[in-house]
Formats: sequence, structure tokens, C-alpha cells
Amino acid sequence: MNEIPVEIDAGTAYELPEPGWDEELVDVERGTPTGEMLRRYWHPFALSIDATDTPSEVKVLGEQLILFRDGHDRVGLMHPRCCHRGTSLYYAKVETEGIRCCYHGWLFDVEGKTLNMPCEPEGGLHLERYRQPWYPVREYHGMLFTYMGPPAHKPAFPTYDIFDHVPEGWEIVADDNNIGLEGDPTPCNWFQTHENVMDPLHVYVLHAGFSGNQFVAEMAGLPELSFHQTAQGVKSHQDRTLDDGRFFHRVTEVVMPNVRIVASPFVEFEGKATSVAWTVPISRTETKIFTILKRPIGQERRRALYNGKIWPDLSESEHQRFPGDYEAQVGQGVVTIHTEENLASSDRGVSIFRHVFRQQVRAVSNGETPIGVTNGVESRYEVRAGNYIGDREDVVHLG
Repeated sequence: MNEIPVEIDAGTAYELPEPGWDEELVDVERGTPTGEMLRRYWHPFALSIDATDTPSEVKVLGEQLILFRDGHDRVGLMHPRCCHRGTSLYYAKVETEGIRCCYHGWLFDVEGKTLNMPCEPEGGLHLERYRQPWYPVREYHGMLFTYMGPPAHKPAFPTYDIFDHVPEGWEIVADDNNIGLEGDPTPCNWFQTHENVMDPLHVYVLHAGFSGNQFVAEMAGLPELSFHQTAQGVKSHQDRTLDDGRFFHRVTEVVMPNVRIVASPFVEFEGKATSVAWTVPISRTETKIFTILKRPIGQERRRALYNGKIWPDLSESEHQRFPGDYEAQVGQGVVTIHTEENLASSDRGVSIFRHVFRQQVRAVSNGETPIGVTNGVESRYEVRAGNYIGDREDVVHLG
């Protein structure tokens, strides 16, 4: 009998390491190092019009909360369990002064102060002893933001320079339609969608080639790239020479911890970006993008086309043949498996952002202040991102 040597295969899936993720990148829960870092910043969680005289349930950073607007037009955001006996304030009644629990009628103002205890002598003799847990809320251009961290570390509320001036015939709009993603919410961890902003080469492959050109011709070419750390995050420069000889200098940026400033890939306007968006962790496995943008009054949102259709209209077969960001990012799993990654030189922007992000997690764990946080000092961010087109020497320095 002839002995035939059996070839030993290399690189089979049997040799994969134990699946695991990087907790510093994916955790959002209170008490985890990353969850605590995220809670040092303001986060959007709803539109102003969502706060009404009927309590509604919202979720952000894995916490279930109750949203309402009282008769004085003040917005309240409460822990759902009444501090008396634990009944959900979802069933409460909103009044002029605050929100009243359905069970025993305790009334709380928007800061959780107890105003009335109707079953107690004289309506409550020691109201100051009882307080409903709450979070502060700020309204900004039609969006509601909350700070969910340690009260002693509450930062100044950040504003953005691109909204200081609104041209005649334009408007500022708050949008919760998950622009840049799909689904409501998107069923995966927020970080694997957010770091995509520092991965501009995926535009060349996924959006301009693999699934057809989903944007415009100016975005289709392979860009020259450079990445730069900023005082509050990371920015990328993507440079292309267009067919007509003009130079296209595109800048995108991420601002700690979850702000994404990306000029329109349809290049309707040249100059600074016209929107600011937040990749919000609804929970560890749910994500939603909230956006504030300025645009000509009445202008409809322009959407990417896949096989001539918008994403929600695709069949399952078309989703497979014409994938976009949703398929590429949700396709990594509800939480991506970092132990199976193999980053390369083209992932430099992702690597830099992860490094900066981890630095902030460790800073907070060490009792330090993360970047972009100012206490008691006005915080106004000067946007760098944009589509800058012209002669190279005129635009390459912009952003």
C-alpha cells in the first residue's frame, strides 16, 4: 500500500482565537470605564417635539427614562420608577408644575423635587427628604440633549459655529431619522458604526464601486489621505483631482466622544459642512444617529440609491447584491468581534481614533478630564469638515 502524505491546511477557521470584543470600545453601561467616560458629555436623545404633556419612554446609554413637558414648557427626564413605591411614571399625569405618579399621587417637578404628597398629612411635611432621580436637559435647535454623568463634573453645553448664521431662505432642522445609517434603531453597537467616519476608503469600494456609485462622480475617485489629531478628536483629509482639473479637498472629523461632522457626499454645497450629527448608543446593541442641519427651506433629504432604489425599498436579494453601510456594519454582528480583526495600513484613521478614544476612557478612570469638556466655560466648536473645491493652493489648507 502506498502511503500518501496528507497536506496540512493552514489558516482554517478551526484556528480562530476565542471570540471577544474590546470592552474599552463597546461598553456603554453606567459603572463601566467607557460608560463613565461617555457620561461626561452631553448627548441628544429626542426631538423637542417629542416632549409633550403625555409621558413617553426613551432609552439612551442603556438607561430607560421617562420624557415629558410640564405646563410651564419645561422638559423633564426622569428615572422611570417612582421614588415612593416604584410604579412606572409612564402611567403618570403631567400637570402645570410637573409629573404626578398614578399610584399615590406624588408630584415631582422637572428636577425631581417633591412638591406634593396627597396621602400624607398636610400634603407632605418633609417634602425635601424625597427626590425623584432625574437628568438635566438642554434644548438646542429643536433637539433635546441630556447630561447623565456625575453632577459635579457637568460640562458646559457645546454649540457649533456653523449654526451661528443662517442664510436668508435657509432653516435649521433637527432630524432623528438615522441619517447615515438605516433602521430605527440600527441593531448593532454604536462604535462599529462611528469609527466608519475615519474610514474614507470604504467610500471608494463600497459606495463607488461594489454597489455602483451611490453618491456623485466627485466622490468616486481614490483619494490621497492624511489623518490629523485635533484638540477634540481626529480629522481626515481626502484629496482628489477632478476630471476638469479642479482640486477637491474634503475634510471629515470626529469630535469626542461620538460627534460626526461629515459634509454631504452629494456635494450640493461647497465650503464648510452644513450639519453636525451624533452617533448615540441607545444600548450596547442599538444605535441611532441624531442630526442638526441647515438647508434651504423645504429642501428634501437626498438619499443614496442602490440599484436605483432607496434602502428601505430593496428586496433581500438586492440588499445582498447592493450592500451599503448598514450591511457592512450590522454585518459585523451586534457587537463586532475584535479578536478576529486584522487591521492594515489603510485602517490608519480607525486606529488613530481608537487610540484617542481609549485615552479618554483611561483619563476618566484616572480622575482626569477628557478632551472637549469644559466646566463653567462656554464651549463653542469651530467646524473644520467640508467640501472645498478650487485651485489646489486655494483650498488645500482649509479645514
